Formats: sequence, structure tokens, C-alpha cells
Amino acid sequence: MNVRRRTVVEAAIPTEDQLAEAGLRLRVAGGVATITLARPERRNAMTGRTWTVLAHVGQTLPTSVRIVVINGEGPSFSSGIDLAMFGPEGVEGEPSLMGYLGAGPAGEAALEAAIAGYQEGFLWLRRPGIVSIAAVRGHAIGAGFQLALACDLRVLADDARLCMKEPALGLVPDLTGTKPLVDTVGLSRAIELCLTARSVSASEARDLRLAELVVDGADLDRAVDDLVAALLATPPEAAAATKALLQQAVGGTLEEQAARERRAQVARLSSLARQRSQGSAGG
Repeated sequence: MNVRRRTVVEAAIPTEDQLAEAGLRLRVAGGVATITLARPERRNAMTGRTWTVLAHVGQTLPTSVRIVVINGEGPSFSSGIDLAMFGPEGVEGEPSLMGYLGAGPAGEAALEAAIAGYQEGFLWLRRPGIVSIAAVRGHAIGAGFQLALACDLRVLADDARLCMKEPALGLVPDLTGTKPLVDTVGLSRAIELCLTARSVSASEARDLRLAELVVDGADLDRAVDDLVAALLATPPEAAAATKALLQQAVGGTLEEQAARERRAQVARLSSLARQRSQGSAGG
């Protein structure tokens, strides 16, 4: 256990060069990490390297970080996957996804493992210890929409357009987006959105509960800052315990959730009692 803890502590956040190669920027200030998709010349299209470096960021953020904000440079959040990933040459420095398939079952297994690695760039955003916020302006298409869905909260500029494009390209959404989409809008609406690959406006996204807040584009940064400040006002241990409790509520019975609430509250009160006891002893 001690060796594992040392490994986590010693792990380094990706360097600026590594982030730039992945089309990302990272700023950590106090308890807030801001991740910017930074390929505006490609409308912030993402590659496998983007997702593996995102996973690396999630593994190495300081434990003091409580809020993660993801935004996009320029007029679009993200146009989704860089389609060069499917070409014969692939993206520079990365293998073509289609290149795996010439090796039969072994190649298919390797491709599935590669996709699992990409998914790690999305899964960590759901951790109980952080609250993740997608600040979306312009288009969030395909993988961009799935990245927004991976976040706990979505704040949209009024020009935002969401689209699950993969089925129209002969693909399926595979970056952890299908479950939050169905959980949010229901199965029937999720089928309609995916199989028509139509764009959802910011106002419709709000009606479908895909956005917690829609604001004028000029007010997006300020709205996100206000939300971050409100979230930071809640004690971190209570915030993490509450988020975990809410996540467990999905799909469970009332009786199961009531039992979880009891256990979580006992743990919280015990922790508060220890803190007060230590404070009294220190005084």
C-alpha cells in the first residue's frame, strides 16, 4: 500500500509540451483545474493522444483540486474525433485505428484495449472527489458531445450545438457517452438523437436537461466562475460524500438508497466528531 501511495505522489502532471502535442492546455489555480481543448484551427478536433493525456491529467492532478472545468479555445468546444485517425496514415505520431484490423482477432483485441485507454480520459471526470464542468460554446460534436456528457455539469453559451455524429459516420459512440445520455434524456429520445445525428440547440438542451445553465455567449466565463465559487463554498468532504451518494442513487431502490444515506451520515458525523476532538485537544 505504501509503495502504491508513493507512486501516485511522484507521478508528474503532463508537461506543457506533452499537453500541446495532445491539443490541450492545463491551468491549476487553488482548488480549480481548467483544461482547454486547444486546436482551434481544427475546431478542437481530438485524437487518441488527446484522450490518453486527459487520462494522465486525471491520474496526476493534485489532491487539492476540487473542480475541473473543460472548455474549448475559439468559437467551438470540439468538432469531435479527428477523422484522420481512420485514414491509412493515421494522425501524425499515432497509429491509424483501421491499422489494427489487419491482424485478425489479435488486432481487434488490441483495438479494444486502445479504446479502453481512450475511455480513461473521460471516466475520471466522474470521480466523487471532484466536480467537473463543461463550458460549451459553439459546436460539441461526437466525441466533443461525449466529453461534455462525461462532466457532472454543463454550462452552455446560447450558440451551443450538440450532436452525436458517430452513427451517421457508420460508427457508435464509444467514449462513455451513451449511459449519461440515456440517463438524462431517456431511451427513446437518446435513440432519436443518435440515429438522426441532428443538432440540438442550447435552448433544447436545457429543455432536455442536457444543460444546467444556458447563458449569453459573452457571459459564459462569468457564469462558470460563479458556479465554481458556489461549489467551492461546500466543505470538500461533504461534497465528495454527497456526490458519491447521488451517483449510487441511479438505478437503486429507495430502501437501498436510504441505507446508503444512513451509512454516509454516520461516517460524516464520525469525521466531524474526530475533527472537533482534535481541535479541542490542540487548543
